[in-house]
Amino acid sequence: MSAPATYRAERQLIAEACRVLAERGLADGILGHISLRVGDGQVLVRCRGQQERGLGWTTPDDVRLVTLDGEPAAEGELEEHSVPNELPLHTAVLRARPDVVSVVHAHPPRVVVADLAGIAIRPIVGAFDIPGTRLAAGGVPVYPRGVLIRNERLGVEMVAAMGERPVVVLRGHGLTSAAMTVEQAVLQALSVDTIAGLAIQVTASGGTLVDLPEEDMAELPDLGTGFNTETAWRHELARAGIVG
Repeated sequence: MSAPATYRAERQLIAEACRVLAERGLADGILGHISLRVGDGQVLVRCRGQQERGLGWTTPDDVRLVTLDGEPAAEGELEEHSVPNELPLHTAVLRARPDVVSVVHAHPPRVVVADLAGIAIRPIVGAFDIPGTRLAAGGVPVYPRGVLIRNERLGVEMVAAMGERPVVVLRGHGLTSAAMTVEQAVLQALSVDTIAGLAIQVTASGGTLVDLPEEDMAELPDLGTGFNTETAWRHELARAGIVG
């Protein structure tokens, strides 16, 4: 069954974002999902269909409209799809954080490895990734339980660990990224993954991780959302082969 006609652009955006996550190695296989708040008590979320092929092959048909309780928000929405087991991961954030519109959950191996090795996400780079540096400078908390966030109790625990930060690392599991847009939530996850990868390489080479000095942090310009988000997102779409 094809996805209903409502929210066509939003379903397309989520599908493309899932493919970006897969192309970048943050959501290998069939695990991971993205949600988008679209109304009072309603959310579009990447669901699993009967012919599941993985995030790299997500289509708008895989994106379904449900309530925050996981029920179909319109006729036919879940006839051939099921919501993620970890829908409470998304809904716990959306219920607690009115500033959040989109939630990304992914399983980046480098983020998992860095955390298990005791390597925190820190502002070790500068102009290499300005948004990522600023995100890391604010701190990336860790939810210390390697469990599926499959009920409200665990979702509330994760949100408590996350606090007001945009990203939380899930120990032995992955990460959750929250933002005002799907694009921003994905790009945040990519930045955390990149910094984790660099940190692993530095320590594996015998180096010591050093935070960017405050005077250098102060020199980093704000390039604006047009560059940081819009241009970066066009690149990610092209990189994933989505833009012709």
